Amino acid sequence: MAVEDVRGMADEVASLMGTRFGGVRRGRSADLSVMVRRRGGALPRKLRREAAFLAEADQRVDQPRLGKQIDLARAHSAHRALVSHLNGVGKGARWRERALHLGAALALGLVVIGGVAIWILVERGSL
Repeated sequence: MAVEDVRGMADEVASLMGTRFGGVRRGRSADLSVMVRRRGGALPRKLRREAAFLAEADQRVDQPRLGKQIDLARAHSAHRALVSHLNGVGKGARWRERALHLGAALALGLVVIGGVAIWILVERGSL
C-alpha cells in the first residue's frame, strides 16, 4: 500500500457516508473532512476518531514531507473498519425501499394494462 492509496480510501469512505447519512447534494461529492464535520456525529465514537484520522491523512497526502509521516497500517485499518460499518448501515431500509419500488412498478403496470383494456372495450362498443 502506498501513500497515494490514502486519497482513494478517504474518497470511498466519504461517498459511503454521503450515501448512508446524507449531507451531499445529488451528483456531488464531498471531502472526507467535510463529511466528518457534517455527519461525523452519526458514527460511533471509535469510528469517528478513525474517520478524523483518515481525513487528516488525506489532507497530508498533498504535502510530500507530511505524506511520508502517515501511518499506513492505521489508515488501512481505519478504512477497513469504516467501510465494514458503513456497508452494514441501513440494510433493512434499503431492502424495504427496493420492495416498495418493485411494488410501485407492478401497480403502475397493472394500472396501464387496465387502462388499455378499458380503452379496447370502449372502442369495440362492448362497454
